[in-house]
Amino acid sequence: MEVRNIIHRWRALRRANGSLKPVSGVRPPGLSPFITVDNMGLKFTDSQIQHLMEYGDIDWTDMEFDDAAARDKEFSSQFSKLKSVNDKGIKALFDDPHNDLTDLENRIRDKLKSRGFIEVHTPIFVSKAALAKMTITEDHPLFKQVFWIDDKRALRPMHAMNLYRVMRELRDHTDGPVKIFEIGSCFRKESKSSTHLEEFTMLNLVELGPDGDAMEHLKMYIGDIMDAVGVEYTTSREESDVYVETLDVEINGTEVASGAIGPHKLDPAHDIHEPWAGVGFGLERLLMLKNGKSNAKKTGKSITYLNGYKLD
Repeated sequence: MEVRNIIHRWRALRRANGSLKPVSGVRPPGLSPFITVDNMGLKFTDSQIQHLMEYGDIDWTDMEFDDAAARDKEFSSQFSKLKSVNDKGIKALFDDPHNDLTDLENRIRDKLKSRGFIEVHTPIFVSKAALAKMTITEDHPLFKQVFWIDDKRALRPMHAMNLYRVMRELRDHTDGPVKIFEIGSCFRKESKSSTHLEEFTMLNLVELGPDGDAMEHLKMYIGDIMDAVGVEYTTSREESDVYVETLDVEINGTEVASGAIGPHKLDPAHDIHEPWAGVGFGLERLLMLKNGKSNAKKTGKSITYLNGYKLD
C-alpha cells in the first residue's frame, strides 16, 4: 500500500500543477524503476462511470484501484453517497419549489426590461424560404442540422429570422431604437456532447438603431446578461458561418454566446438598413457552467432531470 500512497500523492501534485496525463519517462518519487504508473491498478468500468456521472459531476476516469474488489467497493460507496445527496435535493424542492432554468430566464427578463427591451414570442415552425434568407441553404453547414417537418417547413434552429421580421414591423411605430428579445426552444441535430442539446433554450436580443456605437451597446448587453447569471466571462472575436465575424462569450474556455453588429450583408433581404447589435445565448449551457454540472442535459428540458437532480 505504500507504493499506492506514493502514486496518489504524486498524482495530486501533478493535478495541482495542471497536468493529469502521464509523462513519458517520469515516475512518482520513491517508486521502483521496475513499476510504471500506466500499469498500476484498475479503473472504474465505463458502466460504473456512467452511473456515477448520472448522479454526480466529478470526473472519475483517473481513479485507480489495487484490484476489482477494491474498485467495486469504492463504486458502491460513492454511488450510495451521490444517490443520497440527489434524493435529498429532490425532496427539498417540495419545501422550496422552484426551477433553476425558469429562475435564470426571469432574472434575464428583469434585466432586459429595465433596459427597455420588449419580449416577443414567435412561431417554432419556420419556412424553408425564411431559412434561405439567412443563407441557410443546402450548401450551408447548418442546413444538415435542421429538423425538417416537410419539404417546406422546419423547426427553427435560431430566432434570428423571426426577430428580423418583428423588428422591421416595429420600426415603423417609433422614432427611437427598437429593442426586442425572445427566450424559447430552438432545435438542431447535434453530435453527442456534454455541452450540446438537440432542443435547447435560446435567448436572442437585438437593438435596431442604437443611440451610439453598436459594438459598445453589444458589450453592454452581454455584461447585463452575464451579471444576471452571476459568473465571470471573457469575449473574443471569431469567424462565423452566418455573420462573418462574431463577438463570442466564454466561461472558462467554453462558448456560451455569440454576438454580432450590423449593417450586415443579410440585412437587405429583410428590409433592414440601420445599424444594430444582437447576441444569442444558450441558457442550458450557461446554467450548467454556473451550477458546476457535468452535462447540459441536467439543466435543460427533461423528464429525467430536474434542477440537476436525477428523477429515476
